[in-house]
Amino acid sequence: MDGGRQKNFGAFACLFFLSFLQQAAAGGSGFVKTEDTHFSVNGNPLFVNGFNSYWLMTVATDPTQRNKVTSAFEQAAAHGLNVARTWAFNDGQYKALQSSPGVYDEQVFQALDFVVSEANKHGLRLILSLANNYVNFGGKAQYVQWARYAGQNLNSEDDFFTNPTVKGYYKNHVKTVLTRMNTITGVAYKDDPTIFAWELMNEPRCESDPSGRTIQGWIEEMASHVKSIDGNHLLEAGLEGFYGESKREINPGFSVGTDFITNNQITGLDFATIHSYPDIWLAGSDEEAQLSFVQSWIENHLEDGSRILKKPVLFVEFGKSSKDPGFGIGQRDSLFDVVYKHIYDSASRGGAGGGAMFWQLMVEGMSSYGDGYEIVLSQNPSTASIISAQSHKLAELTHMFTRMYEYEKWRHVHEHSRAKWHMGSIRGLD
Repeated sequence: MDGGRQKNFGAFACLFFLSFLQQAAAGGSGFVKTEDTHFSVNGNPLFVNGFNSYWLMTVATDPTQRNKVTSAFEQAAAHGLNVARTWAFNDGQYKALQSSPGVYDEQVFQALDFVVSEANKHGLRLILSLANNYVNFGGKAQYVQWARYAGQNLNSEDDFFTNPTVKGYYKNHVKTVLTRMNTITGVAYKDDPTIFAWELMNEPRCESDPSGRTIQGWIEEMASHVKSIDGNHLLEAGLEGFYGESKREINPGFSVGTDFITNNQITGLDFATIHSYPDIWLAGSDEEAQLSFVQSWIENHLEDGSRILKKPVLFVEFGKSSKDPGFGIGQRDSLFDVVYKHIYDSASRGGAGGGAMFWQLMVEGMSSYGDGYEIVLSQNPSTASIISAQSHKLAELTHMFTRMYEYEKWRHVHEHSRAKWHMGSIRGLD
């Protein structure tokens, strides 16, 4: 793109974004909203610099360990992080939220109440995921097993997406969580602006149907179900960003039965998500190849978000494991730099880059939860510095766009007043 065209595009993006802010300001509900490719709250732009901490509810089930949840939120807020993603599920496993279909442990639910309440106290919003693709914390395998116990003849975990009994179990879980009355705040989850968005499932995959049509049908049905219960909150599917036939060459050498473009065109989904783990997906390749893949992965998805989906794109999971051969902190920092740069560049020119959320944040004394990707901010100063810098840059960007909107609003009112005065003067001369 040549310099002249780039300037024109930037000017157009700014004008477009100002128009978006003017429309968003009319709402002012406190819930996160979207307008085309942007997030907003109370008429102001919202850019996400966030993190994953899947363990929050589980740890909070022990009152003596709740200080870890509080500490995580305190440290995150101190580094400018504004959104956390965590599990609102644990199906049939240790410390299960849902021990069997429709049967819930009140103590575990109250732990989730605590997580939501603490997030609010520290100025953070939450993305709550409602189920898992994997066996950890139950996942779709547990749902299918429950249906087998009930007499259903099921052959595969992928029957999760098509079997009416299983879908009924999932729909009931969705309704139970969304209508939950928080025992600490007294606010129903569906009415709580602390919640940024609902996520249908963590990384849904249906490899038995590589076309993506099975996932498509399931998302359409479940998105409609969520919206019928809760019209306040945003919704996303939990997809990793794998493409279907149209752009399969962008994938890292394999597909998982999803289609980033078609799946995310579903009306009920408010924004698109991508994940990226080049150290797993491109195992055996060197650092340069992995970073090159990440750049291409982000660029393609942000472009598709802007030009085709016309929805924000949130980079919901990324990280670098300390268990990788030859790992060095510099490798992780380089990955963070690449991701953050692309998000900021997109956001600053009015693109679809809504933000990024690293996997994963932990605090001191949690080594048993470590998976190699964990970041303890006090123990990883260089990475923490990069995270804080991104928070600062996005905050400045927010202020800039807000000031631009306020100026445009003032100018509009001023010009309208002058026009009325001018017309009055003309009538006075008649």
